[in-house]
Amino acid sequence: MAKKRILILSIFIILLGVLLVESNNIQKLLYPRKYSIYVERYSKEFNLEENLVFSVMKAESKFRKNATSHKGAKGLMQISDITRDWASEELGLEEVDIYDPEVNIMIGCWYLNKLFREFGSLNLVIAAYNGGSGNVRKWLGNDSYSKDGENLHKIPFKETSTYVEKVNSNYKKYNKIYGREGIN
Repeated sequence: MAKKRILILSIFIILLGVLLVESNNIQKLLYPRKYSIYVERYSKEFNLEENLVFSVMKAESKFRKNATSHKGAKGLMQISDITRDWASEELGLEEVDIYDPEVNIMIGCWYLNKLFREFGSLNLVIAAYNGGSGNVRKWLGNDSYSKDGENLHKIPFKETSTYVEKVNSNYKKYNKIYGREGIN
């Protein structure tokens, strides 16, 4: 019985040691930089930090290129049909396969850039990406949600509030693991 406990304790200590030594590699497995060639390209083109794009993709689809939400948003960055059509027109895209990782990331980055130009603040951009820019504008004009008309102190949609927390948490992790990259 004592030998079994010593063996189990020894294995536990070895595993703990391996985890400590390899923690950065484990963190990179938990917070991957999938599709980095497209993220690098379109983050640069649309003046975004790469880690923010990875954070949004992780929150939206967990990097599943064929993901579809219950509301019909599609692909890695969960692009709605309305946003796809708007981006197609503005970017001059002919045929759009929204499940194509490159196209999805391009449109997602384009949309994040639009939201940054409209709101300027990371938290507002993240809230608008999930809850819609019209809703964020309404919330900013409502004393129950914004005390100064520039920041939200309360987000009335639980899904959006949780989403903002999740993306911010991902973003902090990506910055800690990989360092800050990009512009914003």
